[in-house]
Amino acid sequence: MFAAADFLTLVSGGLIGLTLGLIGGGGSILAVPLLIYVVGVASPHIAIGTSAVAVAANALTGVLLHARAKTVKWPCALVFAASGVAGAFAGAKLGKAIGGEFLLFLFGLVMIGVGVSMFLRKSAGGNPDVHLDQASARKLLPSLVAYGLGVGALSGFFGIGGGFLIVPGLINATDMPILNAVGSSLVSVAAFGLATAASYAMSGLVDWHIAALLLAGGVAGALLGTALAGRLATRKALLARVFAVIVVAVGLYVTARGAMTLFG
Repeated sequence: MFAAADFLTLVSGGLIGLTLGLIGGGGSILAVPLLIYVVGVASPHIAIGTSAVAVAANALTGVLLHARAKTVKWPCALVFAASGVAGAFAGAKLGKAIGGEFLLFLFGLVMIGVGVSMFLRKSAGGNPDVHLDQASARKLLPSLVAYGLGVGALSGFFGIGGGFLIVPGLINATDMPILNAVGSSLVSVAAFGLATAASYAMSGLVDWHIAALLLAGGVAGALLGTALAGRLATRKALLARVFAVIVVAVGLYVTARGAMTLFG
């Protein structure tokens, strides 16, 4: 029988896919709160592991769609992703060793920080011709590797795709336009999510039924988000700021709930 929780999971998956396809982030950082406070998953660790599976799969869908639109800067995206996978495995191992409530409290703080930085970040046109080759490697590689390792570690620790961190990281490292950063970021979101999901799955911390429903909803959301991304490219700064406010609000709620549990 199709339960109310299943419907809520499908809707949550749709929101994750929509925001991943539209602005390259946001869906993943909201996935854990959605699973805990909307779907009703009791364990923060299972919520993290399950969301990582769905986020990775939804991001792969987004990669295919953005690749068709030729918005992915493949050399930059692959270097960033490869650097971050090692960080994601290390972060996931550490995250599983920390109590669930404290992990959720820290997750809320990160959401607040990411939302504030996203809101304050100034939009720039970027250089659409930037690319990683032998001539530009000395300038671009150190930044791509450093950002990849750091974002990957946070992604694994909190079970998030890291799109809100990857997009500004790619822009700061390469000066690519935001539409290219969105498409390229999904390569890393998928890679980080797969690394985190594999780590949690090996520990038995994935609810596969919920993951499948999240994926089903996410595919539909990703199709819609990617279609809108090209049409709304000139309004992405406004969209990102609106979503940043939502992320901060949810982060405040998650932090407050965690604080009451830990210190109340």
